[in-house]
Amino acid sequence: MLIRQSVEADLPAILAIINDAARAYRGVIPADQWHEPYMPADQLSAEIASGVVFWIAEQNGQIAGVMGLQDKGDVALVRHAYVATSAQRKGIGGRLLDHVRGLSRRPFLIGTWADASWAIDFYRRNGFTVVSPTERNRLLRKYWSIPARQIETSVVLADPRWMNADRH
Repeated sequence: MLIRQSVEADLPAILAIINDAARAYRGVIPADQWHEPYMPADQLSAEIASGVVFWIAEQNGQIAGVMGLQDKGDVALVRHAYVATSAQRKGIGGRLLDHVRGLSRRPFLIGTWADASWAIDFYRRNGFTVVSPTERNRLLRKYWSIPARQIETSVVLADPRWMNADRH
């Protein structure tokens, strides 16, 4: 497996993987938060313009997974992490996560839907901890640009560097 930074020519494949894998959210996340496609092309462009750098996992010349990394100064955010449904449960997500975590010494935070138990379980298996609801609200408002309704229906997970830091 090859993990590399995405290039502009990868954008259609990145969108296809995100929208393919995000189908798992349909009927799980609140109906008012689901839309089709889950991520339109203009939203992907806006994410990249806001500083999200996408990393892709390639197998046999095909993009099998994507994961964004966004530098927010004192923390790094894992954004839009998806593996093609045909390639899930093969270690691709873990390899991508290990790769992006190696790109920064900052503490890492991840936001995901509160009802996406499979995603939360994945991040917990990889050393992340769900933060308290009060801390979630503070972090989502500080580091993400998402609507209030999405804040209500999300969780934030933090890596050990963030959990062990003295925040007083």
